Amino acid sequence: MANSRWGPPGLHHVGAYQVSGVPWISGSLTMAQNQEHKYKFPYVTQNIQVINLSSRPIRVHFASKDGPDAGWDPIGGMHFIELDSDEDSLSLNVKCTKLYVSTANVSHSATGEYRVIATLTNIPSGSMADNALSGSGITDLDSS
Repeated sequence: MANSRWGPPGLHHVGAYQVSGVPWISGSLTMAQNQEHKYKFPYVTQNIQVINLSSRPIRVHFASKDGPDAGWDPIGGMHFIELDSDEDSLSLNVKCTKLYVSTANVSHSATGEYRVIATLTNIPSGSMADNALSGSGITDLDSS
């Protein structure tokens, strides 16, 4: 007989973050000027690492630079981290289901090359539907 008091893993299930995660790797070899790539993870992340493999600066953010309304501006609100040189990297211990990588609208001769490496929990990405990342520090132009 199964023990019914244990439910499926969820966002506040500590064990889901303590065990070794499932690896997930992607990236791009040809990111051009003013371009954005969206990564949608099948499970909630435990850790994300982004490595810039070119001299073209890239920006890492949690909301699209082309948001749904006038108050949505992760770039103008400075809600991104810029990796501005070859081999520059970033590691974040965050739970999220989407990540955006973009380039600035500035003249630069190189194409962007980078990798996104994530460690995934066993928590389905649909668990974050009520905890969508937006607002102050993520999307708003005015972060005060």
